[in-house]
Amino acid sequence: MPLSLTPPPILFDESLEHIEADEPETAEQLVETLTKINQTTLEHEKHAFRSVHAKSHGLLTGELIVPDDLPVELAQGIFSKPGRYPLVMRLSTVPGDILDDSVSTPRGMAIKILGVEGERLPGSVGDATQDFVMVNGPAFSAPNAKKFAGTLKLVAATTDRAEGAKKALSAVLRGTERVIEAFGGKSSTLLALGGQPETHPLGDTYYSQAPIRFGDYVVKVSVAPHSPNLTALTGAELNVNGKPNGLRDAMVEHFAREGGEWDLRVQFCTDAESMPIEDASVAWSEEKSPYIDVARIVLQPQEAWNEVRQQAIDDGLSFSPWHGVAAHRPLGSVMRARRVAYMVMAKFRAHHNHRTIGEPNSLDDLRL
Repeated sequence: MPLSLTPPPILFDESLEHIEADEPETAEQLVETLTKINQTTLEHEKHAFRSVHAKSHGLLTGELIVPDDLPVELAQGIFSKPGRYPLVMRLSTVPGDILDDSVSTPRGMAIKILGVEGERLPGSVGDATQDFVMVNGPAFSAPNAKKFAGTLKLVAATTDRAEGAKKALSAVLRGTERVIEAFGGKSSTLLALGGQPETHPLGDTYYSQAPIRFGDYVVKVSVAPHSPNLTALTGAELNVNGKPNGLRDAMVEHFAREGGEWDLRVQFCTDAESMPIEDASVAWSEEKSPYIDVARIVLQPQEAWNEVRQQAIDDGLSFSPWHGVAAHRPLGSVMRARRVAYMVMAKFRAHHNHRTIGEPNSLDDLRL
């Protein structure tokens, strides 16, 4: 049965993307800045971490379940037929340095689905994975790669400096953010600088922020809590003061006792003007185009974080929207810049940690 969306989703067309002539130079600037962040943290930590989303809080395995009754508009790409796929989930916070959790910053969720079929994206030929990389906010902090490159230079300048000052600033910014939210607003700048509310990450909803191709259509992707034990954590306060790894401790405590379920959802682009492909800072209206469930993510109780998982997932894997099938090609300036940047950063980590980073065919490959 077809979906009854009004207006209907627009069809994917190559003309939806508008590639600027200087994008290769912008990508080089991003790589240069990200490398500086890497080098700074490497010098301090004696280990190569990610230049963004460096600190992991949950390293988990589970299953993606695609139902057998999806309407034709939803049965696209890896969702075109029913099935059950193993997956790896990494929950993190955004900065490139390893901070005390009382410096409260946006949270990330990266998912790697294993055993998928289909024509591959460039640089992903021969693999059988599909990655979705998300943050707990519906819009990106910058409209395009060029603007983000400028913002990232400011972030790089503060990497690994004055953690005490960052803690104090974070407390002030959280207060300011609460005032803004009380009047119906939200500041992505304040959140990124340390104003993220101190809530439980397992209750958050995560968003791709930038669009991807969805077979015949264009969507943004989101993962939202489904099971009652996770929805109960939405907005729930989590005090991590005095607990440098408080977010990780909360993950370990939760998954030692129980699992969780999330809905993987898509939001169709129904209007190229108000739902731009090239401006990732614009949140698409959920009134015009609501998120629709396409699959369920199920995680069982497990050890959410340990050294073995850190070595296998943090050090042994990379997550990129460009790990995937052509039917889910990343779209827009921000996504195009990620293709080179993520690849170079993974090579940096592999080289300095003396590790091979690859794409697993099964969970057994991880040796957890």
